[in-house]
Amino acid sequence: MRVSSSTVWVVAAAMTILATVTASAQPYPSKPIRVVSPAGGGGGDVVARLLANGLAERVAQQVVIDNRPSGIIMGQIVAKAAPDGYTLLFAGSTHWLSPFMVTRTNSGFDPVKDFSPIALATSSPNIVVVTSSLGVKSIKDLIALAKAKPGELNYGRAGAGGSSHISAELFKAMAAVNIVSVPYKGSGPALIGLLSGQVQVIFATAPTVAPHVKSGKLNALAVTTAQPSALFPGLATVAASGVPGYESATIYGFLAPVRTSAAVIRKLNQEIGAMLAGPEMKEKLLNAGVEPAGGTPPEFAGKIRAEMTLLGKLIKDAAISAE
Repeated sequence: MRVSSSTVWVVAAAMTILATVTASAQPYPSKPIRVVSPAGGGGGDVVARLLANGLAERVAQQVVIDNRPSGIIMGQIVAKAAPDGYTLLFAGSTHWLSPFMVTRTNSGFDPVKDFSPIALATSSPNIVVVTSSLGVKSIKDLIALAKAKPGELNYGRAGAGGSSHISAELFKAMAAVNIVSVPYKGSGPALIGLLSGQVQVIFATAPTVAPHVKSGKLNALAVTTAQPSALFPGLATVAASGVPGYESATIYGFLAPVRTSAAVIRKLNQEIGAMLAGPEMKEKLLNAGVEPAGGTPPEFAGKIRAEMTLLGKLIKDAAISAE
């Protein structure tokens, strides 16, 4: 029996459609997931790997960390990736605050329009810390001293636009004080600057300063988050200590390329939420210096919008630019 060329074409087309339908019908995820995250060695990388391992157990697939050296490169990779749930971004505030920084070149992506929020993963405070020799015991004391000596106090911070920088500038704006910024090449050098007396104040992570507070070399005044933190039990918030409404936290979350299906976003959100709620993961994250967060995609999107509204204005007013 002869088979016409048109029949062959129809059969081939049908087989292609069937293969496509079969592939799309596979449960998600059916292959390894890549998570693009900050370059290795930093706190963000440590947390990303903890979460990747936990998520892998939840979804029974490999979750591979792909470290990249800058937020711009990270964003470019994920923005251009297929919106199929197999390439995700693990990023913090600098991702969505980047448009407010002065940069020499266009990043090539919109940090909001080109991404779909999945879940807020972690949050951690900075601790407002001063040298013991300063004689300051509270946030109210610090504000009073700064107002009595405008421009005479210095605070140490790491890179421009980073958490320690934003926390301090927000404090200055809301408390109406003039404390001079002194940039260092990292949080470690900033801490050394504080211990040596080069600066009088830093806004630093709990693990960084806790040993020196316990030794009596430094005084911890408050945490920068809206609520007290399990990372520094017993320490009041800045908001409750004299600056109502103040809130600043280092947050990280998962995002996907825009147009990723709602079903995939929902699946990832559910699995990440369940992972973060587990007592073992909570303990691991606290030991790494962060607290588990969680919540729905709309809640994460709302957090991003709120930060952009508040901190975007702050960055502009304080003329903070990428270094």
